[in-house]
Amino acid sequence: MLDLNKLTPAQYRARYEALQAQARARAAAPKPEAVFVDIPVAAVLEASVIPPGGYVYFRLARAAALRITNESGTPGAALFLWNADDTSERYNAGDTAKLQWTTRLTTGRVLFSDMGRVLASITADTGAGHDIIIGPNSPAQTTGPNGRDNLRNAAAKMGMDRRDVASALSLFSPVAVDEQGVFRWQGNPTPGARVELRAEMNLLVALSNTPHALSPVKEASGVLSCTAWRAPVAAPDDLCRAYTEEAARGFMNTDKVFAA
Repeated sequence: MLDLNKLTPAQYRARYEALQAQARARAAAPKPEAVFVDIPVAAVLEASVIPPGGYVYFRLARAAALRITNESGTPGAALFLWNADDTSERYNAGDTAKLQWTTRLTTGRVLFSDMGRVLASITADTGAGHDIIIGPNSPAQTTGPNGRDNLRNAAAKMGMDRRDVASALSLFSPVAVDEQGVFRWQGNPTPGARVELRAEMNLLVALSNTPHALSPVKEASGVLSCTAWRAPVAAPDDLCRAYTEEAARGFMNTDKVFAA
């Protein structure tokens, strides 16, 4: 195994450039196919319908899956994850982007914690666009419920406080940067857009049906549905585990916790 502590500055630079080249080649390649299997009724652990402006919170066991469907094409949803066994470990937007050399999260990508471990994998995604940078809306951007407060309320009901909520992942939020470097909303997602996550450790989940901060529509326009279920065991050649070198290291760090 490569010992990063023994590399020279020139070797670090060469490694950086090699990883950058790999990331650019991967970005230019066809995206992995998203396969959504039928969920057996007997496998369902929990199912919720989240009304506009509402939120849910729950525990998701390691290896369980979570399918989130945007039934009406509502403009965004805010998601946050914690390690249920140690809530000081939580989703880290910066590491998730930096370690995978991308802000475009879709099938095959993973969500990193602030401790270099993988919280969850994106096993299937219809490609509606998920914003990793800007985050949910705030009270200043809507007259109704907002994502920031909903996530804080969910955290409080699970025994945490506002300090435990960092920058969230905004699902169903197609955002791009224009030629002037300004973030622009790209239009509401298609009704029926969905994304599926697999828990790689025991998780606490908070999900808010509230618009993205840049959405011109300031209130959610339809329901979200989410289903937690017992998914099939990941195959040895699982896409998410092998998609990037960085993800593979993250899984090694995660597996060590559960091998103890």
